[in-house]
Amino acid sequence: MKPEIVVLRPYVPSVMAALEQDFVLHRMWEAEDTAGLLAEAQAARGIATMGDVGADASLMEALPNLEIVACMGVGVDAIDLAHARNNGIAVTYTPDVLNDEVANTAIALLLAVTRQVCLGDRYVREGRWLAEGPMALNRSVVGKRCGILGLGRIGKAIARRAETLGCEIAYHGRHEQRDQPYRYYADLVEMARDSDIVIVICPGGAATHGLVDRAVLDALGPQGVFVNVARGSVVDEPALVAALAEGRLGAAGLDVFAEEPKVPEALLTMENVVLQPHVGSATIETRTAMCQLVLDNLRAHFAGQPLLTPVG
Repeated sequence: MKPEIVVLRPYVPSVMAALEQDFVLHRMWEAEDTAGLLAEAQAARGIATMGDVGADASLMEALPNLEIVACMGVGVDAIDLAHARNNGIAVTYTPDVLNDEVANTAIALLLAVTRQVCLGDRYVREGRWLAEGPMALNRSVVGKRCGILGLGRIGKAIARRAETLGCEIAYHGRHEQRDQPYRYYADLVEMARDSDIVIVICPGGAATHGLVDRAVLDALGPQGVFVNVARGSVVDEPALVAALAEGRLGAAGLDVFAEEPKVPEALLTMENVVLQPHVGSATIETRTAMCQLVLDNLRAHFAGQPLLTPVG
């Protein structure tokens, strides 16, 4: 018999077709009665989820035969890892396959903010170039000091790209990485004070909640550029909005927010802010690779083989 799994959201069509071939699927996103679906899925041995959806303890407890939670994404802060560990439930995620695209998104936001790409687009479309003449000069990233909060796989990919643009790289994290050529700051405020740009790419969760607060933003200062491609929870969002509104922070490029898809209304009218709807890894190629890795981990588990990318 095919193993049964609960799928919380649909994946790309090719992977959904493969899941349907290999497993009996309980489609959570189609269920009007979630409790009823879980009652029918008591034999389910797996959960297929996404980073922003996760899997809490109550969901795992509702499936007494659960063996594995396979997550599409690198952020696993929405999965109750302690509960999974204590109950012998394996957890997998999808590292590496999204590094390049998230790094590209960070750099795209950085350039869009500093070179005022979105403002320039509107300037042309609204006829202002013709009516008012050339747009005001914008800023270069060449020679700027770029501080990266979180020098993991994606952080390193961002660092390499920013170096290519002519930036000087530094980083802050829980530990110094002595094999890296960049300056390490044990103190985030100090790094922000010494930076022209701060890019956030650290994990979400309780350990980093509100880590970027008013002190960090004020240290970056009225000429500073702030880019977040990590989690909205890492930033004190009201403090960020206030810093931008009051001119204590120069500009921001934001792909993530505290209460997605809700975005603070004040940000919507700020010309020094570029906004994106959490699309860091959202290319066809990358999302397909991520979904495929979820499938491959599930196949490995139910074949009794080592997991490809276990968490921890």
